[in-house]
Amino acid sequence: MAYHLSAAKLQTYQTCPKSYYFKYERGLPGGGFGKSQALGTSLHKALAQIYQDWDYLQPMPSFEWLEYCWQNHSQDLDPSQFREGLTILKNYYDRFMTELPSLRRPLAVEGKIQAPWFLDNIEFTLSGRYDRLDWLGDDLELIDYKSTKEIKSLDSKRIDLQLGLYAIALQHIYNCRLKKLSLIYLRTGDKIEFEVTPEHDRRVRQTIAKMAKQLRGEREWKPHQTKACDRCQYSRYCPAIHAEPDPLPESAKPERELQLTLDL
Repeated sequence: MAYHLSAAKLQTYQTCPKSYYFKYERGLPGGGFGKSQALGTSLHKALAQIYQDWDYLQPMPSFEWLEYCWQNHSQDLDPSQFREGLTILKNYYDRFMTELPSLRRPLAVEGKIQAPWFLDNIEFTLSGRYDRLDWLGDDLELIDYKSTKEIKSLDSKRIDLQLGLYAIALQHIYNCRLKKLSLIYLRTGDKIEFEVTPEHDRRVRQTIAKMAKQLRGEREWKPHQTKACDRCQYSRYCPAIHAEPDPLPESAKPERELQLTLDL
């Protein structure tokens, strides 16, 4: 049996094991799919088509190409969202495309990676999704689009986990080193870059290995009480918040004897 590892799950476990238990072990639903998420999804799909379907024998695309791709992926948005998305893509075009001599073909766009990883004779499966993979010389740059309205404070530990898991998986799949993770904030035009050094890679692999072992043997799922508890979508079920928490809904998955599913 291979255990599936992900950055999202490791990050949740690192923040609060009890939250991980509610979300992944018992399958309790999180927040709903809001209007801002619909806009973000459409932007991601349009950007994927922009890079995937462009004829790279041609010179740089005009903005009309971006408009065409946006039309293909915005049918379910309301008029205000359509206009907002078009403005965001125009800013992206001006910020990241107009000054290039030509559009570089990425290695891949909006894909899924999955790779085996062996630790102490235990097989794990690393899996996750990415927005874009670019060549950076002989190495790789992973592009992650963000459609949030503002740049949130970045947790270095969460970034480290994301970098580490992707570095391991991409090395296995492409036999290339992940050199950089770039976060592109579509609404603001900011690009934040994180370099992956050999020392950083070694240290993060050790952290991931330690957490993977902890998760594999976890039975207690003790909550970590922080300021974030006030915003936790599972607080009503948590014994650290309520002396008499609500019982889990009947739709909750039954407890499993051993469960470890982690995605990037």
